[in-house]
Amino acid sequence: MKPTLLILAAGMGSRYGGLKQIDGIGPNEEPIIEYSIYDAIQSGFGKIVFVIRQEFDEAFRSRFSKFEDKIDIAYAYQPVQVELEGVDLVERQKPWGTSHAVLVAQEFINEPFAVINADDYYGNNSFKIMVNFLQNDCSPSVMSMLGYVLDNTLSEHGTVNRGVCEVNESGHLIEVIERTKIAKVDGKVEYNVGEDGGAELNPKASVSMNYWGFHPSIFAEIEQGLHAFMKANAQDPKAEYYIPNIVTDKINDGTMVVKVIPTTDTWFGVTYKEDKPMAVVAIAEQIKKGVYPTPLWG
Repeated sequence: MKPTLLILAAGMGSRYGGLKQIDGIGPNEEPIIEYSIYDAIQSGFGKIVFVIRQEFDEAFRSRFSKFEDKIDIAYAYQPVQVELEGVDLVERQKPWGTSHAVLVAQEFINEPFAVINADDYYGNNSFKIMVNFLQNDCSPSVMSMLGYVLDNTLSEHGTVNRGVCEVNESGHLIEVIERTKIAKVDGKVEYNVGEDGGAELNPKASVSMNYWGFHPSIFAEIEQGLHAFMKANAQDPKAEYYIPNIVTDKINDGTMVVKVIPTTDTWFGVTYKEDKPMAVVAIAEQIKKGVYPTPLWG
């Protein structure tokens, strides 16, 4: 069975100033997400599931219905307000985070699957690496993530959030810690920039760019972990349950190992509007190398 690609696209792009997931980056106005779809099709994924906000449904379907003859496509909605029996949850402005985003796609996925962000470019070879893992090595006790170099993932135009990883000699993840407000300050990479309690990070650290390889058994684990998190943070309107939270919990209780698969592919993201020119140039370089045709879909 071919694996599925789950694309997390429920964010409004508040820092960017618009629906960045479908903003044109390629020479024919192709958004980053279409390069991920192209790479997924070329690499052997059999289905794509988009996680979106329901109010974006029409915009996404009008943009991506053209791929339905190339690969199976499904849409899952991530709501902002949810209910949990017996718990009084405060009203929220944003959803419950990336683990919650994965969970809402459960009804569409019964096979090993990868998870990526809609607004990040991961490199075409990374999709081939991930398909190989999902088809040959993935199990309820063995999952994976792609590892990128922290220094190569920063923005020149503001702070970013990253999952910073510690890896053992076997190439397995020991711990992943979500660090927020990361930027270069006086030549050093620091987190919590502008706040008390900031500290320096190793610029060569392996970081998760939210490219994960999961067995569908992860859904039950996320649901249990999310419910516990929601109970503990019922009155915090900004609390989010990240993918690294559930991964770290399962590593610590000994029920799962996560292979960190290093990749030399280029990674870039469009976090801020000012990042767009860099992304345009990076895609143009990949086209020049022959990685992608132009126009992308002939």
